[in-house]
Amino acid sequence: MKKVITYGTFDLLHWGHINLLKRAKDLGDYLIVAISSDQFNAIKEKEAYHSFENRKMILEAIRYVDEVIAEDNWEQKVEDVQKHGIDVFVMGDDWDGKFDFLTEYCDVVYLPRTEGISTTKIKTELFEANQ
Repeated sequence: MKKVITYGTFDLLHWGHINLLKRAKDLGDYLIVAISSDQFNAIKEKEAYHSFENRKMILEAIRYVDEVIAEDNWEQKVEDVQKHGIDVFVMGDDWDGKFDFLTEYCDVVYLPRTEGISTTKIKTELFEANQ
């Protein structure tokens, strides 16, 4: 079985997220999604609209996702790859090159972002619409 992992906050889920998850799943047989815990978001000074538990529940309902785990810190990726027997690490290409250190443990793939959509775009448009 070929295992794939990806990371993210996955707040305000949109079709760009679904596209990423589908393409990640297409690279293997089993997809693990590591989502930022509420505590990790606080460290990153990033505020999610949905709590960790709610984001986890939403992701677990998506057919491409086989397992959801918590990301609690920047340093846990090597441990996750080893612990879960990961073959492919996937991130959006806005992170291109940042996780190349993982090539010692698995394949690293940077997928192109879906054009025209992002959580930042949604938040900006909602904010502007309420001004």
